[in-house]
Amino acid sequence: MSVSKVVTGNYAAAYGALLSRIQFAAAYPITPQTFIVEHLSEFVHDGLLDADYVRVESEHSAMSAVVAAEATGVRSFTATSSQGLALMHEVLFLPSALRLPIVMPVVNRTVAAPIGIWCEYNDTMPQRDSGWIQAYVEDNQEVLDMVIQAYKIAENKDVLLPVMLSMDAFILSHTVEPVEFPDQEAVDAFLPSYKAEHAHLWPEDPMIIGSFTPPEYIQEVRYQTDQAMKAAREVIKRVTKDFASAFGRNYGGLVEEYRTDDAEVVLVTLGTVTSTARDVVDEMRDEGKKVGMVKLRYFRPYPFEEIRKVAEGVSAIGFYDRSISYGSGGPSYIEGRHALYGLEIPVMNFLAGLGGRDVRVPDIKLMFEKLLEAAREGKAKKDIVWIGTRGVEP
Repeated sequence: MSVSKVVTGNYAAAYGALLSRIQFAAAYPITPQTFIVEHLSEFVHDGLLDADYVRVESEHSAMSAVVAAEATGVRSFTATSSQGLALMHEVLFLPSALRLPIVMPVVNRTVAAPIGIWCEYNDTMPQRDSGWIQAYVEDNQEVLDMVIQAYKIAENKDVLLPVMLSMDAFILSHTVEPVEFPDQEAVDAFLPSYKAEHAHLWPEDPMIIGSFTPPEYIQEVRYQTDQAMKAAREVIKRVTKDFASAFGRNYGGLVEEYRTDDAEVVLVTLGTVTSTARDVVDEMRDEGKKVGMVKLRYFRPYPFEEIRKVAEGVSAIGFYDRSISYGSGGPSYIEGRHALYGLEIPVMNFLAGLGGRDVRVPDIKLMFEKLLEAAREGKAKKDIVWIGTRGVEP
């Protein structure tokens, strides 16, 4: 039987790893992620988790350690945040090219400078081309559920890619919410023991991996990784349905639509802002305004077809971003605009919450009002709008 507990997002992430029966974890602390690996150490110490737990000297070493462990065929896990993810950057490209299905929660935090510890997506978004599947979660229940689903997706033989699970700093990591903890037997039935498709590092069958490779072969590796990322789309959909059947919680797949069927305008969100946006949609619907929302759950693989299908039925669409690609707008907007190429409707970008600033109900209402105005006029006064920024007219 499942048990409900009131826990932080960090605890939910660690417990998700426990339920997934990870066999190896590499740990290095960084605020606000530290408690994830601390909880794991407690689980190992208390005999709840049978895993090798290694304390390393940096995030670079943490990723190097889980790459080596996963290459022996064991289910591996680590977690990080912000500058720690940046320090991992060199090693992030290895597991995707070597097809190692590692899972790593990243607690999204401001990247210096200036120094900040609050929520921002400028840590994970720059890693979007490293070959990792990237998912953004809304609440602590989804944190736990997505760790389990992430292993199921990553270990599929058609995918075999690492997964980066992005969760908002402090809004989720340190805030407590009721979370339903599924029964271990049910998780075992959903996520069987890991059987590596290609365990490399065995003394009985020695081989070299990641070695120096001439140009005659590298392009094919890139192609194969790209094909695996594309294949992940259908695997994600199947795993989402299977999880819903087993545990009763359905997250919709690559995206989750909310009141989009007859919407005039739609806002695409990701992360915890989604919860506030849902309430705003309900409130504005009560006012007779036909607004809708799409929760972007996966940034990689990007759901091109799903976003375009929604956009084809509306008069304007907006993309919320908590990060900035300097000079070009937010990454979600850039990807969304690419998905909608040739579609003759206003496409807007709303930048808000950078550095951890709160994104409140009036901010999201303003986004919808801007979209409704663009729908009436047939074009937006501004394509890229900074919300709640001192000295900047929205």
